[in-house]
Formats: sequence, C-alpha cells, structure tokens
Amino acid sequence: MIGPDRLELTMKSVQEQFSDYAAFHRTPGNKLFHRLGIPIIMLSLMGMLERVALFHSEGWQLDLAAILIVGSGIYYLALEWRLGIAMIAVSIVMYFAGAAMPMWLLVILFVTGWIFQGIGHAVYEKRQPAFAQNLVHLLIGPLWILNDAIGVVREPSRVTT
Repeated sequence: MIGPDRLELTMKSVQEQFSDYAAFHRTPGNKLFHRLGIPIIMLSLMGMLERVALFHSEGWQLDLAAILIVGSGIYYLALEWRLGIAMIAVSIVMYFAGAAMPMWLLVILFVTGWIFQGIGHAVYEKRQPAFAQNLVHLLIGPLWILNDAIGVVREPSRVTT
C-alpha cells in the first residue's frame, strides 16, 4: 500500500519538483545514465502499453499508452505549459515509434533502461532513486530530462553557506 510519504498529492511548482528531483541526481555519471535510461524506458513503455487496447473500432483504438499520454500530459501542462506541450509531442512520437517495434525488443529496452537507472544510482549517486521517496518522480524524471535538453525552466541556483 502506498502511504502519504510515497505519493505526494499536493501540487508543487515545476521548480520545486525539479529541485527535489535534482537532489537525487547530482553526479555526472548518474545524470548520464538517466539521460540514456529514461528515454529508453519511455519509448519501450509506450510501445508495450500501446498493445493493451481497451477499445478498438474501425481503424483506431483506445489503449493504455494513450491514456498515459493524456493523463500525464494534463499534469505536465498544469506544471509548466511549454514543457507540457513539448512532452506531449515527444510522447506521441515515442508512442508511434514504440508501436512499430517488436515486443521482444521493447522488453529488452525496458529492462536495459531500468538497468541504466540502477547503475546511475548504485555506482555514481550511491543514493536510492527519487521515486522511492515520492512516486510522482516517475513523472518528473522524463520532464526533467526534457527540460535539460530544451532549457525551458531554469532551476534556482543553490546557495551554499
């Protein structure tokens, strides 16, 4: 069962979310493995969830990947509309790319992506993943990586005393 310490339901700003997430991703090695692993996980997850059709009718279907894109897209738009639009676009591209891949490849990619995450935390960060503290970080990670690539949100600089 998920307790209140694992799933934070209050809406923090995107800067607060990124700052919290970044605290678990400080080393260059961990960041590198996340820049590789998170997109691989997203791609493979979209491809696998596209195959779970909830409704199918003459040329279109409602599947779990589409529901994930819509649900997470609403959350992302509420956090930061420019990043939200970009993430929805990236998710749609990954949806179609993942749908075109064979299931065996998607499974291999999914496992590989999680291995990269594990290596980043075990070898470089030496700290548990952020989602172990707050499951919302499973949604924040991809947005953080996207923001790193396109630079929409600037994180406040850390002041040391």
